[in-house]
Amino acid sequence: MRLSNRNKASVYNFINTLLIMVVVFGIVGFLANEYRFKAVGKESYLMIIIPVLLLIVFHLNGRQIFEYDSDGEALNFKNRNIIPFLNKPLHDEFPKYKLIKYDVVTIFFMKRLYVTVSSKTNGSTMLKYQISYLTRKEVNDLKLSLNKVVKANKEKKR
Repeated sequence: MRLSNRNKASVYNFINTLLIMVVVFGIVGFLANEYRFKAVGKESYLMIIIPVLLLIVFHLNGRQIFEYDSDGEALNFKNRNIIPFLNKPLHDEFPKYKLIKYDVVTIFFMKRLYVTVSSKTNGSTMLKYQISYLTRKEVNDLKLSLNKVVKANKEKKR
């Protein structure tokens, strides 16, 4: 099964650009109010605070692009940001039989995928992916696919 939200990259770029423009206009509006118009009192700080908070929330949600491929004998995970220099992209590929378990954790608006993989050196390794920008259907499809792999691995061990 293949899962990707790469086609939404242009939407995420647009949102990012829009948020940056709102921050810039908020700063300009704040400075114009402080030094020229003095139309708004202490509320003028909200012209900076709210757009900056929105931009921070957008980027704290994690990497926007997530790709998953379970076709063949290997599982392939890719997780990257729309801004290439912001975070190092994650790319992991390993055989299906190494998958021990997985967990999807949701905290408020942030979703994380934790994948536990067996390794020769220290027993198991936990891989972390940010899946906040996947839709509910995409997350359910991902869970279904990973459930099949985990179930098949448990049956092979018996």
